Amino acid sequence: MRGSKTVNHESADSLLDGTSAKSPGQPLTARGQSKWQEQARARLRTTLKQLSKPLAEAVARDANEADTRLLVTEFLCEGLGYHRFEDLDTEYAVKGQFADYGLRIDKQLVAFVEVKRSTTKLVPRHLRQVELYAVNEGVEWIVLTNAVTWQLYHLQGGLPANLDLVLAVDLLSGESIASLATKMLPMTREATRRGVLDSMWKQARATSPQVLVKAILAPSVIRTLRRELHHQTGNLVAVDDLARVLRDTVIRPNAL
Repeated sequence: MRGSKTVNHESADSLLDGTSAKSPGQPLTARGQSKWQEQARARLRTTLKQLSKPLAEAVARDANEADTRLLVTEFLCEGLGYHRFEDLDTEYAVKGQFADYGLRIDKQLVAFVEVKRSTTKLVPRHLRQVELYAVNEGVEWIVLTNAVTWQLYHLQGGLPANLDLVLAVDLLSGESIASLATKMLPMTREATRRGVLDSMWKQARATSPQVLVKAILAPSVIRTLRRELHHQTGNLVAVDDLARVLRDTVIRPNAL
């Protein structure tokens, strides 16, 4: 897995509130939200209130994976709006093995969900098996969750694939119900169906450190910077020297 970046939630809000997040002709409410956004937020707030105590109790008793799945199913259906029988494939079979859930929208498989027990700390290695499933089935989205923490990844390419962390939310973080509902809104069935997740990933990818570094070190940018430095200092730095200084002393090594 390469290139992990979590999208800024302010960017997510702008995508949700912008015209790209609503269907053509979709009426806006008085607060500027599309009707589907208002309904999805209200549903999420209700579900989060109902599940806050069961989630805390599951962590307190170290609920096993089977019990954790019950909470995950409840949140997928009641909170995120997926139809229990039409959109959820439990134990989705892939070449003789099974993903915990396959998520469908309009019969199209859009994501796999990998569930760990409620107290398991989620780490990238938990994605190895489900990543293989996604590559085999041509699925771009993977959800990793223990019912409390929800991580959404976008997968691109074959193995080894680029796997980007696009969204991460802790439902027991102490944040307000309204804030959590806003953060989870892009994962709802309605938002996914309207391409909000794709827009979030593209925006996150476009501003990732790797892409920005390539843009900064592009010959045209180096030449423009060289002219500006000459204007400001009177010194004309060699192009190669300027690129080296940028790469070695200005750009953080872990961004390369």
